[in-house]
Amino acid sequence: MYCVRTVTDNLYWVGANDHRTHLFENIHPIPRGVSYNAYLLMDKSTVLFDTVDWSVCRQLMENLDHLLGDRPLDYLVINHMEPDHGASIEEILIRWPNVKIISTAKAFMLMRQFGFTVDNQELIEVKEGDTFSFGSHTVTFIAAPMVHWPEAMVTFDTTNGVLFSADAFGSFRSLDGKLFADEFDFDREWIDDARRYYTNIVGKYGPQVVALLNKAASIVGLENIKFLCPLHGPVWRKDLGYIIDKYTHWATYEPEEKGVMIVYASMYGNTEAAAEVLAAKLTARGVTNTRLYDVSSTHVSYLISDLFKYSHLVLASVTYNLGIFPPMHNFLMDMKALNLQKRTVAIMGSGSWAPRSGALMKEEIESLKNMTILDEEMTVTSSLKADNESEIDALADAIAASVLK
Repeated sequence: MYCVRTVTDNLYWVGANDHRTHLFENIHPIPRGVSYNAYLLMDKSTVLFDTVDWSVCRQLMENLDHLLGDRPLDYLVINHMEPDHGASIEEILIRWPNVKIISTAKAFMLMRQFGFTVDNQELIEVKEGDTFSFGSHTVTFIAAPMVHWPEAMVTFDTTNGVLFSADAFGSFRSLDGKLFADEFDFDREWIDDARRYYTNIVGKYGPQVVALLNKAASIVGLENIKFLCPLHGPVWRKDLGYIIDKYTHWATYEPEEKGVMIVYASMYGNTEAAAEVLAAKLTARGVTNTRLYDVSSTHVSYLISDLFKYSHLVLASVTYNLGIFPPMHNFLMDMKALNLQKRTVAIMGSGSWAPRSGALMKEEIESLKNMTILDEEMTVTSSLKADNESEIDALADAIAASVLK
């Protein structure tokens, strides 16, 4: 049975939702699922913008059969070749063997690398600034290298103001019958999924995202974009400035909010107890926008997401094998891999006979760009005791002064 939604005149969402996959890219938990978006334009020519993951290919085919009827599929535009969008290309070619494929040179290279038999098709290679007409609709192509693969592009329909934005402006979470961001209370229900998607999937490539936003502004004009149609998550048709502002913050690594993440690594609960005391002391000093995380029980994708949100980070870790507790070390490596910067960090080390975690965490933070490390540090020896109160008060004072200034 088909399941389609109308985006605007002659343009339809023909994607599908996936509730069965537990890990996106086999790493990121998606407890509320994910959507794979594809779009069909019914003009003088029929045009499919991208395909879907193999797991939901059948739904795509039913949607296309319903809308196309006896009409052929004339064109397939591939904005992004990653398998969660490109996996169904060959099925499209089997069903509509005369379809012409429009994409970039690197995308065609990747199709061949993935073993897709595309060289029997008419391949139309496009580059930035090229235009193409499908009848009453004319599109222009904008290169989007490393957002977040090297072959990526976005396509702007100059007729209806639709930007097919590939993985930009995407989000985790399935749509579940809805399509547009304004059909949700996005700021309450969706923003965390959108942030976690961006920060973990695209987050490393902030400069490239900024470049794409600037190019879109100069080539098509942001005021001319009426719809944002990403490959995951809801379509934007209202208040586009809201999500563009969020992307600007994330892409430039500017915190969204003044607030404190306290991330602790504790073997037997003593470092955890110290982190709880610190959180209470911060609240008493008026710093109430705080979040406390156990690094061992919180998937790193959630930690990275909130780290893009908050301005301040406290790292509290026990020493393990004379090093940093492994889950905390993994968190630090993800921060480095995703180019995290522009945060203020406080350090709390702990251990019993050779507490080295504080110094080692400081070294890792110092290797990142544009990070501020507070001078006040402390080391918990086995457990927090009454004679440590002046130290933890000094640490709380320093964090509060930095947050509240």
